[in-house]
Amino acid sequence: MPASSFENVVIIGSGPAAWTAAIYAARANLRPLVFEGEPVGTELPGGQLMLTTDIENFPGFPEPLSGPELMERIKAQAVHHGTRVVSELVKQVDFSQRPFTITPNYSEPVKAHTVIIATGAAAKWIGLESEIRLAQQGGGVSACAVCDGAMPFYRNKRLAVVGGGDTAMEEAMYLTKFASEVVIIHRRDSFRASKVMANRVLAHPKVRVIWNTQVTEVIGNEFITGLKLADTVTGAASELEVGGLFVAIGHTPNTKFLGGQIDITEHGYIKVASWRTATNIDGVFAAGDVIDDYYRQAITSAGTGCMAALEAERWLAHHGIEAPAAAGE
Repeated sequence: MPASSFENVVIIGSGPAAWTAAIYAARANLRPLVFEGEPVGTELPGGQLMLTTDIENFPGFPEPLSGPELMERIKAQAVHHGTRVVSELVKQVDFSQRPFTITPNYSEPVKAHTVIIATGAAAKWIGLESEIRLAQQGGGVSACAVCDGAMPFYRNKRLAVVGGGDTAMEEAMYLTKFASEVVIIHRRDSFRASKVMANRVLAHPKVRVIWNTQVTEVIGNEFITGLKLADTVTGAASELEVGGLFVAIGHTPNTKFLGGQIDITEHGYIKVASWRTATNIDGVFAAGDVIDDYYRQAITSAGTGCMAALEAERWLAHHGIEAPAAAGE
C-alpha cells in the first residue's frame, strides 16, 4: 500500500475489541485497515482467546466453542463487511502530526486520520516449557479462572493457583465454586493482596496455601496431572497432584510500540475518559484489555471495540472526513 494513502480508520490488534471495531467501522463504509499482528511466543493473532479451549459465556453461542473458532468467526464477519487485514505487527506510531503514521514490521508506513489501539494485554507466565505447551493445547493450564474455571474439565478437582496479589485471590475465590480444593502456591511467606481479599481467601474452607514455594514443572502429556514444586527457602522438592493450574501473576499491556505518546496508568494500561475510549491524543482511541485491568472478558472487550469504532466514526464526521476508502484503491 503506498505511503501516501490516507486511511480513515486503522485498527491495531486482533482480539474481540479489534474485530468488533472493524465490524462497526466497515458497516459504516469506512473500510478499516487492521494490523492483526503475527505470532510471537505465546502471543498469537487473536489474543488470549487463542489459548482458550471451550468458551461458554459469549452471547449467541449456546454450545461451547473454542477460542480460536470464535476469533475466526468474528474476523470473518469483519472481512465480510469490507475490512482489510495486514498480518504484521506495528513497530512504531507517530501521533505528533496529522495524518498519523503507522509503521509495520515490513510494509511501508500507513497514514491514518484515526487510530484504534486494541493490542490487548499479555498474561505473565511462569515460563516453563511444560506450562506453555499445556496452555497452548488446552491441557488444563490457564491464565484466566473466570474464563475457564467453570468448564466441566475443572469441576470437582484440586486446582492450583499461582500468585499472591488481588488477582490471585479473586481467581482462587472464583474457583472454590467448582473445585474440590483450591491450593494457592506463593513464593513468599505473605500475600501482596489487600488484607480484605487475603483474609477472605484464608478463611475459606476450600482454600489451602503453600507458602515459600514455586512451581518448577507442570506434569502431564496431553493433560495436567500434577506439579513439581521447590521450597524457595530450603530448596526442598515435592510434588502436588492437581487437575488444573491457573497462573495469576499479572498481565502486561501491549503498549511498548506507542513510544510513550499515549498516557497510561500506573499499571501500564492506556488511560481513557470514563465511559469513552478517547485517549489523550485527539483522534486516537483504545479498546479491549489494553485499557481494562478489571474485567478482562471477551464480551467487555467487544463492547469497547464497538464504542471505539462509533467514536472514530463520529470524529471523522465532525472533521468533515467522509471519504469511503483509502486513496488509490
